[in-house]
Amino acid sequence: MAMRATVSRFPIDPGAQEGSGLPWGVTVTPFAEKDEVGQGPEYGSEGDLLPRCENCWGYFNTYCELEQWSWNCSLCGTLNGLSSKAIARYSRPDSCPEMMSSFVDLELPEEENEEEATQARPVYVAAVDLSSSEEFLELTKSALLAALEALGPGSLFGLATFSHKLGLYDVQGPIPVVKNVIIPPDVEGTLPIELEDVMPLLQFLAPVETCKDRIASALETLRPTTSWERTTAAGQGMDGILMGGRGFGVAMEALFNYLGSEYGSTFALARVFAFLSGPPDYGAGQLDTRRYGEQYASKGEDADRALLPEQTPFYKDLAAVAVQAGVCVDIFAVTNEYTDLASLKFLSIDSGGSIFFYSNTDDSTLPQDMYRMLSRPYAFGCILRLRTSSEFKPGNSYGHFFPDPQYENVQHIICCDSYATYAYDFEFANNVGFSRHGSELPTLQIAFQYTVVVPPAELSNSELGSATRAKHSLKRRLRIRTLQFGAAQNINELYDSVDPEVVLSLLVHKVILASLEQGVREGRMLLNDWLVILTAQYNDAYKLVEYKNGSSVIGQVDVAFSQCPQLQPLPRLVFALLRNPLLRFHEEGVHPDYRIYLQCLFSALEPSSLHRAVYPVLMSYSTPDKQAYPRHSLSRAALITSGSPIFFLDAFTTLIVFYSSTADPALPFPPPHDCLLRTSINKLKQDRCITPKLIFIRGGHDDATVFENYLIEEQDVDGSGLTSVMGFVSFLEDISRGVLEYLK
Repeated sequence: MAMRATVSRFPIDPGAQEGSGLPWGVTVTPFAEKDEVGQGPEYGSEGDLLPRCENCWGYFNTYCELEQWSWNCSLCGTLNGLSSKAIARYSRPDSCPEMMSSFVDLELPEEENEEEATQARPVYVAAVDLSSSEEFLELTKSALLAALEALGPGSLFGLATFSHKLGLYDVQGPIPVVKNVIIPPDVEGTLPIELEDVMPLLQFLAPVETCKDRIASALETLRPTTSWERTTAAGQGMDGILMGGRGFGVAMEALFNYLGSEYGSTFALARVFAFLSGPPDYGAGQLDTRRYGEQYASKGEDADRALLPEQTPFYKDLAAVAVQAGVCVDIFAVTNEYTDLASLKFLSIDSGGSIFFYSNTDDSTLPQDMYRMLSRPYAFGCILRLRTSSEFKPGNSYGHFFPDPQYENVQHIICCDSYATYAYDFEFANNVGFSRHGSELPTLQIAFQYTVVVPPAELSNSELGSATRAKHSLKRRLRIRTLQFGAAQNINELYDSVDPEVVLSLLVHKVILASLEQGVREGRMLLNDWLVILTAQYNDAYKLVEYKNGSSVIGQVDVAFSQCPQLQPLPRLVFALLRNPLLRFHEEGVHPDYRIYLQCLFSALEPSSLHRAVYPVLMSYSTPDKQAYPRHSLSRAALITSGSPIFFLDAFTTLIVFYSSTADPALPFPPPHDCLLRTSINKLKQDRCITPKLIFIRGGHDDATVFENYLIEEQDVDGSGLTSVMGFVSFLEDISRGVLEYLK
């Protein structure tokens, strides 16, 4: 469990927080194997015996004062009695994880019905769009074959298809059999028959270890619905427009209900992989994609506001059905059509899933992404709870979860891997703040309860043929991390403790929220104003700028934060974020689905990955085996002045190796597989949650546009589209003018 705060020393009181101009909060990666400095938890059992505070329900931890019969809660200060079991437990402190570390991972006892829990298995269902092309289906087949290789023994797999009908495949016989149900064309319609009556669930869900070849054979039978089938079935859609026959909404609803009937007995976790080649345009949940196009010019609407919110509550309501049924949904959209991910995204983000967006089939990394996603460890049935000491409290929470309808600051996450990251911001509970004498330190506690599937233990030879071989057991665990922070005694201490990457994370969450509620223009203004205010507060705190007689300025605005190294990266990060497609205007050519994809991606990344996605890392090499400089600014000037022949750019989703036009022709291109540069690239790819595209460019020979587009510091940021030789410099000048206005 990794946890990082925007400031390692918290503001002492509301005045200090307000006066600093900084966001105050944390990011949490609960299923990360190690903490933020590389330390793992202390493992143990009997998590149900861990003492809890009778006032705030916080868990006992190393920061609590322990006496012979009682303990003081480190969060709220309440004195709690100890049970006889706990007294006996703490008489041997060396055997208690919670006495040895503030980061513990404790096993919880088995479910009451142990036999039922032991047989519960993970379930994976592929729902494939047949209202598509041959190329789309070939790519989807490759992705599902990769998925089958990644799934462990004990997994159950189901194959479904959708168009104007929903198809269920039985792959457990000698030849695959598909049973179809016609989807009603009207927007209010649901399937006229329960899927359990079409095919019993256990007939649909096939054991991967025995049916892998048959599943592969079934995939080979997938064919796109013909134009005649689609036209006949779809008929006239909304307002007389001919619809394409992609009944995604009804298909998803039926599958969730189908799986939900066995949740907790047949399976412990279900993941639905939804492969879409275009917008749902048939039956309940159909989306009107005509809202994307030239109609804004005629209606005078702001496309950046109109295309960001969902057009129907259908998929948000359906996400609640998925959560109730224990189903996590991953959406794989492979399309250059407008698909309205703004409406569809709730299926994934509320259920703990992901959205993958590919604009074409030619260079899609879908198979690699499927394999990577299913190969890494994940937890499911998770509950995340943040508690704080009494002086402050959580404000907003951000991330791909489903908030508990009853309890504050409790989030439900159906599926959580080791990369999934969530964020919270804080506010003071009153005007007093923290103790100036440091007698009671600000304290945070994250409790993360989750389940993992544990493969069967190695069996003896005599048991190899027994029926118990495929059984996987479920382990419920409780992971707790408690941290204490200092309180900054003055503004300098606060600024010196800033973590700019975490500040960026909180800013991205806030501007996404502002964009969704009020439009991209508002999100940009919020970000720009924030930097102006922070710069003004900093200049005021360090007494760098003053007004004499209310008019003449004394001193120069320090917009580069030269007195505080921790703040220095922030102007570049804000500049880059304003240049990012996340906040570019619709008229600049940003596809609305791509913007939504970035919102979903950025809002789940841990801070260091987000930093790369917003402001890529540019490094240089003198040879493929020797690094020259570890970091350059994103400017053409950096390329010229460094004198290095080879540059490597890491933009998180894209990796580019660029040989300058002046590079020695004797340097091997592309770099050899066994060189330092390639080794570094392979390590980055291996550690990444998605598959980055790797591009090699030879300056003077290849088109270098894709690389040059990342060199943003000489480009403008005002949205005019005209390149300026003073991009970042003019941006700082604009911020400086804003500061002078603010301080007047």
